[in-house]
Order: sequence, then C-alpha cells, then structure tokens
Amino acid sequence: MMLVGLDARDLATTRFAVSPLWEVVASVRVVTRPHRFPEHLPWAERARARLAGLDWRLLAELFPPDSGIVPSFVCPPPSTSQPTLDVELAALAAAPAEAVRADLDAQPGPRSPRVAELYDDPPAGLRRLAEVVRAYGDAVIAPYWPRMRTLLEREVLLGARRMATDGVNGLLNHLDPYVRLEGDTLHVEHLVVSGAVRLDGRGLLLVPSVFCGPRVWSNFGSPGQPVLRYPARAVGTLWERDPLPPGRGLARVLGRTRAALLHELAVPTSTTELAERCGLAPATVSAHLGALRDAGLAGTHRAGRFVLYARTTAGEALVAAAGAAAP
Repeated sequence: MMLVGLDARDLATTRFAVSPLWEVVASVRVVTRPHRFPEHLPWAERARARLAGLDWRLLAELFPPDSGIVPSFVCPPPSTSQPTLDVELAALAAAPAEAVRADLDAQPGPRSPRVAELYDDPPAGLRRLAEVVRAYGDAVIAPYWPRMRTLLEREVLLGARRMATDGVNGLLNHLDPYVRLEGDTLHVEHLVVSGAVRLDGRGLLLVPSVFCGPRVWSNFGSPGQPVLRYPARAVGTLWERDPLPPGRGLARVLGRTRAALLHELAVPTSTTELAERCGLAPATVSAHLGALRDAGLAGTHRAGRFVLYARTTAGEALVAAAGAAAP
C-alpha cells in the first residue's frame, strides 16, 4: 500500500494526460504473456505476427513480464495532455545518465548484454532504446492508435465530468477499485510497492491506459509530476470487429443503423471510430448522428481537437427501455 499525502496545491493541479509511450511499454507484457490478458488476445495474436523479424529485446528486457516495476526513465511523465510518441521519445532520450543507472541498479536479477550496454553508456543506449521503441510502436501500436486514443480520450472526458460534478474527492474515489482518498491521504494498493510520500505541491497526473492490466501503476518519487496510471474501461471493445447488436424493438423504431449507433454511444465516441466499428462510411455515420442529435437522443462534446458524440439523458432512457422490453 502506498500512502500519498496531498495538499490543496496538489488537488488544484491534478490533471489528465494520454501517453502513447506508456502504451508501448505496457503492451510488452501482453505480447509476452497473452494468456494473462484475455481481453487483448485478438490484438496480441496480430502483434506477434507484426513483430516477426524485429529485434525488440532491449525493450522486453527492461520490462520483464513478471516484474511489477517499470524503470522511471523509460516512461517520463507526459509534459502535455496529448503528447505524440516523438515528444515522449525525446524526453526518454534526454534522461540523465545518473537516473538511468539508479533505475537499473534497482532492477532485480542479472543484466542482459543489451541492458549492460545501456548502463555503461546511457546516452548511446537511450538513443538505441528510442529507436527500438519507435520500431515496435510503428509495428503494433500505430495501426490501432486512432481507436486506442479515442477510448482513452473518452475516459478522460468521463473523469472530467466526474470531477465537475463530484469534485476531486469524487473523481479519485471512483477512479479505480485500488485507489481511494481518505481525508488528505490517497491510498493506492500495489502488489509490490509500499511506503508513504507527500507530493508537496507537485500535483497528480492521471493517465488512463489500455494495456496496464487490472492494477494501477504509479510513480510518485521521481523528478517530474507524480503519475498514477489506471486501467481504462471497456478495453475489450477495442478489438471487436462488429458492433454489439441493439435490441430488436429499438431497431424497429429507429432503423437498424441508428439503433446500432445509439447503442455504441454508451461512452463518447468520434465519428471516425463509429464508422470503423460499425463498418459504415464516415459520411453515413455523420448523417445518422445528425438525425439522432436533432431528435435529442445524442449530443456532442469537444475533447481537444476532436468532437465526440454521446447519448443524452433521453437517449439513455430510450436504450434502457428497449432493453427492458426485449424478450
């Protein structure tokens, strides 16, 4: 258990971010131990095929599948809310040599030859690591990043809504089952990490994740803003090829396409993502969403440069009533 002391300055500077670099690193466990992550099996099968012939051992050896610790220099805190992988790789490559060696000294077991080279010459090793991460990310993350980013952005939007209605206390107490806020102390249940720390005005960075697994990951002690990474909801839906079937009664009223789209709007989603999930042209999806919006069943929300659609209260009631009436 980690006990994290917060003060008013920390609560005032709590923010969200999405991290493509973290998703690259966290996905390594899924590739190497897919049976532990059944929700990601469709992705893992494709990823292993895409990685054939690519030497990514340095990345794998820095993040052993059975380890509960990620070297801090591999995933520095995102500097902006939506950094690109290039921006995060630049921060990785600029890690101080003493920080790299300190993190590697804390790793259990012997070092592989590749990790030993990184330890002996951190600047050169970090450049090599950035190249490996880039190649790995291009192979198995980039093809799926648009849908992953949409899911993570909707998670941020849901968290922001919770904070707007229930405050930071409500946000942190609904963030994850392994996180709770009691007074001015955040309790974070870890499997291998324990202790107490105060943030002393550095604030808290909340990063939803696709590949982090069922537990939260944190970095409270390293330079930069303290980070808490937590599993996003509905990650299994990322790899579905077909939309979930809406109720037949709802389809008879709205038509199959609009019923399917309304069914998919359980959480805020972009037009592009809906088109991919439902197998429709973006223009077709846009036209149907316009009809649902005009009928008061769907609304729009802006997340950065993206416009996301979600059910309104009336849309939620209609879907719930159709579900209750289904045979």
